[in-house]
Amino acid sequence: MSDVDTEPAKGQLRRLNLTMFFPVLAVAGVAVVVMDARTWWHAVVLGAGTVAAMVAFVRWAAGEVLRVAIPCLIVTAAVWPFSVLVVGGGSAFFGVFFVGALVVPQLPRHRVAAAFALTAYIAGVGALRLLVAHDDVSGELIQFVFVPVAITAIVLGLMFPNKRFYDVVQELEESREREAELAVIRERVRFASDLHDIQGHTLHVVKLKTALARKLVDIDAERAKQELGEIHALVSDTITQTKELAYAQRELNLSAELENARNLFEAAGIRVRVNREADVDPDAGRLLGQVLRETTTNILRHAQATRVRITLSEWSISIVNDGAQRAPLPELRGLAALEQRVVADGGELTVEQEDGQFVTAASFPGKRSEVLEKR
Repeated sequence: MSDVDTEPAKGQLRRLNLTMFFPVLAVAGVAVVVMDARTWWHAVVLGAGTVAAMVAFVRWAAGEVLRVAIPCLIVTAAVWPFSVLVVGGGSAFFGVFFVGALVVPQLPRHRVAAAFALTAYIAGVGALRLLVAHDDVSGELIQFVFVPVAITAIVLGLMFPNKRFYDVVQELEESREREAELAVIRERVRFASDLHDIQGHTLHVVKLKTALARKLVDIDAERAKQELGEIHALVSDTITQTKELAYAQRELNLSAELENARNLFEAAGIRVRVNREADVDPDAGRLLGQVLRETTTNILRHAQATRVRITLSEWSISIVNDGAQRAPLPELRGLAALEQRVVADGGELTVEQEDGQFVTAASFPGKRSEVLEKR
């Protein structure tokens, strides 16, 4: 079953962006160098801006762009005026605008001011081209000011909603984790309630019978002995029930467990589908209910499931959930203890992981054969 440390949706989206857009970024950077460079040292300086932009993008994909923001901005910001005044190329703004578009939306505050500052810097540096070129003023302004500013404004305008989108994804993940934790807490509360039901009533009765036995010991010894015998039997039965509860062996109602599992999954945002191939035999329903309860807890605690399919037949149950981790199966002590109980009753409990899915299945072929033979 997948653990909580499987890659979150936000990380998957960033990794997808890296896979899809890194080649495009690399091609664009090479194109800038090829189009604008006149000499080999021009290519070296322009290439430094491209490398800085690629480094910033890789760290952005890892969610750590602010760690490299200052050096990458310094390099790309220096390449742009070099290109304007020395090389005469109008494409090198690519580095500084791209790094700025990645960094500005991630700033904790003053993001709008930073966006205007980035745009103003690109426009101001581009306007310096008029100091070294006087032939075609309108053409120079279009190439070095208007086009870079327009592209910068458009990309910045897209990156702000992109940042908000990632924030929403993270909020949904955190909300789902809280729902799963609450579901587990509710399960623990239910366990405590079951324990109280077992022991609370018994202890109250034992208290009353002990007080009665103390009164009867001098006036009716036989009655007092009878009361003490009932106390002993009651305590023994309570110890047995407590052990069964602790090891998930207490008799459960499968229909109630099925409804409870559905409610827990839906509360955690997990879609549930139940297939009833046949009515479950009462003899098998008790242990199948225990399997369902334990598996439900494991999915909520360990998995990042989005879908669960529960299939019931007369003598078996199968629970399939997605979101399974690729690592080896984790140790599931609850199911391991329950497996012993299932095997002791002539059943089989299997746990499998395949193609991102986790399958828990229990069946009682031996009991089915016995019923068929009797028929």
